[in-house]
Amino acid sequence: MSAGRTARERVRAELTREIVETARRHLGTEGAAGLSLRAVAREMGMVSSAIYRYFPSRDDLLTALIVDGYNALGEAVERADAAAPADDFGGRWLAVCRAVRTWALANPHEYALLYGSPVPGYQAPQDTVSPAVRDTVVYARIVTEAHAAGALDPAGPVPPMPCELAADAARGRRAVAMDVPDDVVVRALTAWTGLFGTVGFELFGQFDTVVVERGAYFDHSMTLLGRLVGFRF
Repeated sequence: MSAGRTARERVRAELTREIVETARRHLGTEGAAGLSLRAVAREMGMVSSAIYRYFPSRDDLLTALIVDGYNALGEAVERADAAAPADDFGGRWLAVCRAVRTWALANPHEYALLYGSPVPGYQAPQDTVSPAVRDTVVYARIVTEAHAAGALDPAGPVPPMPCELAADAARGRRAVAMDVPDDVVVRALTAWTGLFGTVGFELFGQFDTVVVERGAYFDHSMTLLGRLVGFRF
């Protein structure tokens, strides 16, 4: 009996994986807003009622895609950081940035699902929170370790942080366990959003006819943002 249950579990896991892979392909043709359980079932040769045993709603399927995407990006960032020398904080920052860009260019539709326009009517559940900050936790650790080592030295004079941002800085610090002063949190947040803004501009065509040498521009802009945080290169 136990072996039978195990076999059924294996079949269910394999079919669930196939549903998610099929839905991932549909992201490229229909977009997240156009994702349809019925269309996925039709491509797989399933009756539409059967797919609801695996994903009760479109939002459940979207959540699976989002969690997979965040985890894949987080894993890429973790590998990149682990491969860089631990005491080369600037090098670790650049490695993380390049990992984000490489993953985004290889998975544009998944990146758009994670960081593009919100899907109308979709509310992300709590299940997505931990995977969503997986990459950010790595970055926060780099900043925290650099600060603890006395290795942060911002380039040029940095304007004082407005006192109105203190509460926001505290929330950001708690969210990713970043043990640094408020002003470092805000500088780090500015650089992190700059990373994703730069990747988004490249991915969604805003650099077309303007920036030709995308890789060189990306590395230079990430170095500038890293210097804002205080990393040395």
